[in-house]
Amino acid sequence: MAITHDPADVTRTAHEVSPASEPSPGAPGSPTAGPGKAPGKLVAGLAFAQLGLMVSVLTPVMVTLALRVAQIVPEADRGAALGKVLSLGAVLALIGNPVFGALSDRTTSRFGRRRPWLVGGMAVGLAGLAIVATGGSVPVLMAGWAVAQLGCNAALASLTSCIPDLVPPRQQARVSGVVGMMTSIAMILGTYLANAFHQSLALAFLVPAVVGLASVLTLAAVMKDRPAKRGAFAPYSFREFLRSFWVSPREHPDFAWNFAGRFLVFVGISCVTSYQVYFLMDRLGFSQEEVSGKLFTGTVAMVVAVVCGSLLGGVLSDGSGRRKPYVLASSLVIGVGLALIATAHSFGMFVLALVVFGFGEGLYLSVDVALAAAVLPNPEESAKDMGVLNIGNALPQSLVPIMAPAILAIGGGGNYGALFLFGGVACALGAIAVQFIRSVK
Repeated sequence: MAITHDPADVTRTAHEVSPASEPSPGAPGSPTAGPGKAPGKLVAGLAFAQLGLMVSVLTPVMVTLALRVAQIVPEADRGAALGKVLSLGAVLALIGNPVFGALSDRTTSRFGRRRPWLVGGMAVGLAGLAIVATGGSVPVLMAGWAVAQLGCNAALASLTSCIPDLVPPRQQARVSGVVGMMTSIAMILGTYLANAFHQSLALAFLVPAVVGLASVLTLAAVMKDRPAKRGAFAPYSFREFLRSFWVSPREHPDFAWNFAGRFLVFVGISCVTSYQVYFLMDRLGFSQEEVSGKLFTGTVAMVVAVVCGSLLGGVLSDGSGRRKPYVLASSLVIGVGLALIATAHSFGMFVLALVVFGFGEGLYLSVDVALAAAVLPNPEESAKDMGVLNIGNALPQSLVPIMAPAILAIGGGGNYGALFLFGGVACALGAIAVQFIRSVK
């Protein structure tokens, strides 16, 4: 039987399992989302942690991995080589996010159940990025990126659960908007750092990683975290490992529809994040030396649009109490942006398309996390269930590089129009999927 989510259940369930020494739900700094208001330092900490984590992960995805591959692989093979590196990392992100989320839910450390995974995960991520920065072959890059993805996704699984854990439902869209737009600001900072250190790709990998570690340490210092109650969860057996990847669509259909919508939208987003470097080089004719600067310019324009979309979406969604119309609109706007990129044959048109794409992405990021929090099956397993949802983010990062070479080969090769139109259609289908959610307006 399906469980209908009631925001008040978050308070009741958390109150039942919280240690007596912790603040009561709803109190300032409470470790569980209640009817109060999240303190400003917590919101700032969440935003900074998201910024740092995304800088460390997105800078390689958007710029430096492609440039590193181009340094060590012949031009004819670089697309396939990049696909191998990104695909392996995305598969491990897909596996790691829900597994580390489930382990975080069970952590009984006196430091809490989120802090150890935030800090430890990002430290491992830094080590993996150091391997990528110094590796001289595709297998070494694959190994380093795999370690980086596992570490960063351990941290990300804990960070994602902090919004349903710590932020009251009536504030979640606005906080999600602030946190979500950090992803796009990270794109600006990441491309800036890549451009600033273009003469030393090692630093272009390591500096963002250090920013990521500093950011999660800051959040760990300001958040109120509690350990899991001993005996509250079944031992983490192989059965529980398999369960880490599964939420029954029959019992929780709204969760399943949200997963489907998120997956399809991120297929579209991944087309841009994974292949815009080669689009600028192959379609628009920029040299490898020019790409970082051009990408920085385009990213700045896009992020301004993302910030506008995030702030507008969060305020309107929380004010109206509605989520689905904004997810629908944002998914369609992302699709339009992808269609414009598909037809762009000048840098000016490319930047305009990124602005449209960015506005839609900002609107989407501000509302989707709040929608996801509303359809979680069990608030006490928020990290595990958000980890399952994050498979919808990670899986496209693996599948798109696998499918992209075949799509790009249509009509003789270099068919970026087909790739981005494919992403636009996926976004439109994602918008439709979310409309089948019943428990959220």
